[in-house]
Amino acid sequence: MASELTWPSSQSVDDISGGRAAQTLLDQANIRINGSRPWDLQIRHPSALRRILAQGSIGLGESYMDGWWECEQIDELISRVLRARLDEQIARPGLWLAALRARLFNLQSVARAWQVGRAHYDLGNDLYEAMLDPYMAYSCGYWANAQTLEQAQEAKLDLACRKLGLRPGMRLLDIGCGWGSLMRFAAERYGAECVGLTISREQARWGAQKAEGLPVRFEFADYRQFNADGARKFDRIASIGMFEHVGHKNYRAYFAMARRSLAADGLFLLHTIGKNTSTLGIDPWIEKYIFPNGALPSVAEIATTSETDFVVEDWHNFGPDYDRTLMAWYARFEAAWPRLKAHYDERFRRMWRYYLQCCAGTFRARSNQLWQIVLSPAGIMGGYRRPLV
Repeated sequence: MASELTWPSSQSVDDISGGRAAQTLLDQANIRINGSRPWDLQIRHPSALRRILAQGSIGLGESYMDGWWECEQIDELISRVLRARLDEQIARPGLWLAALRARLFNLQSVARAWQVGRAHYDLGNDLYEAMLDPYMAYSCGYWANAQTLEQAQEAKLDLACRKLGLRPGMRLLDIGCGWGSLMRFAAERYGAECVGLTISREQARWGAQKAEGLPVRFEFADYRQFNADGARKFDRIASIGMFEHVGHKNYRAYFAMARRSLAADGLFLLHTIGKNTSTLGIDPWIEKYIFPNGALPSVAEIATTSETDFVVEDWHNFGPDYDRTLMAWYARFEAAWPRLKAHYDERFRRMWRYYLQCCAGTFRARSNQLWQIVLSPAGIMGGYRRPLV
């Protein structure tokens, strides 16, 4: 449970440990300690600022989980911090450790790959059913003409199918298929025959029930061990929101698997969060509490590790749409909390609130991107034309 603290929020900056140093830093982002605006920090524990200044991302996230500070709009707080690059001016011990571990070890090895399935995706389908759209699409929606989360997710799924040029009878492989949102949509709307790879038993069980009667099959397998001899060929391959779990030491194996599984005239759509620079490690708090062993790729990392097997036909960035998607998930999570709290404690609620809003802030600040990349084995003769988006 989060701490129930009664320390007065009316304390002046000079009365708070580390208050003056923190306020000098926060002035660069127009954030006030105990201010009146939605993005201002409200301090509830006398050591909160000292903990944040000393521990960086871990200190910020864990102290919120412990109830040491409040903020009405954490998403805007994080966005302002990142736009002002304050994260580069405070302690970053967790980030350096994460980068060192990523350099020395394969954190996404076959043996470790199943951790994220157990730690995140198997939390409980009740949580995700409350938070997500009816298709259970746990990735960025496409909001160009959408007004609701349901519309944005259907638009994203349709956009992926149109970019792939799906037609009835085509065989589609979905690498990291989640609850099967793309496969169900592709089978229902485009007549595709689908195979999906997952490392989450809960996702496979739920997805198989929802896809009953459709030409959709879930396979519980790590991508590296799938189709080792290349005998199985698919007309199209998609991977939506899974590449973030692959890791730089495995990118070549990932693209090699996609290439051996794709027909010579096929297309591969990769949908992934990306970062602006080629640095190892991810946010230490996210790695510890949300996505164990996660890693965000850069443009350079994708380009250099895919070039042996693929030609890049199209690269589409709609990162700001993830801000809106995450805030829609947050609104649904909050609305559902009265019935979810029977299964999750208050500290989990604060962790999840921080996760969703913090991530929204990273996309609002343009620190993170969302890419859809279309690749072909040898280049499309006459060129590839992206459908109208």
